[in-house]
Amino acid sequence: MSDADEPRYGNQPEATSPLPPRTPQEKASKVQFKAALRRAIRKNAQEPEINFLNITAMLDIMTIILVFLLKSLGESSASVPQSDDLRLPKSVFRGEPSQEGVVVTVSKTQILVGDDKVLTLPSRESMVQTGAGAGNKRNGPNDLYIAPLGNALQSARKTDKLVRQKRGLDPSSSEAVIIADETTPYRLLVEVLFTLGQAEFGKYHLMVIQTNSEEG
Repeated sequence: MSDADEPRYGNQPEATSPLPPRTPQEKASKVQFKAALRRAIRKNAQEPEINFLNITAMLDIMTIILVFLLKSLGESSASVPQSDDLRLPKSVFRGEPSQEGVVVTVSKTQILVGDDKVLTLPSRESMVQTGAGAGNKRNGPNDLYIAPLGNALQSARKTDKLVRQKRGLDPSSSEAVIIADETTPYRLLVEVLFTLGQAEFGKYHLMVIQTNSEEG
């Protein structure tokens, strides 16, 4: 028996048929797939986009609100609560109330600088003759200088001078807003003005209630 006729045992490789050649359509689709894959990888590799909140419209709204708040604040600062101890005089004068100056309040019973009480006033009958009273004067009952008021104004003047320098205003003198009761005796009003002048306050604003006519 020849070698060709001898049986062979064991695993014998099966005969495989060769793969058919790829068509041009298959090659084109594979190229397109790879190109799309590369584009997707590049897109995902970019830094994530950061979306910022557009606050331009919000700023416009806040600006409008701020204008109204400032306007309301100016009006409220010029308003004075009326009471039995303080009634403002009436006037037909038309003008904007001053927002500059140290506030000096003269009621029926006391004098204040800002929100601080300076002194208690004597009776109305006594103020007609001696103003703030002999005990509050620098040199007796006939003096026009009110010592407690002058001390408070000097302290206020130092602060106001620094403020005016920072704001670029003339620091050589300060302004005062006088809120006085409508029945304030002339003598007391003169003493208050004189004391203001001694403390380097060169301009005064008298707070009044505006009326439509002289009869109002």
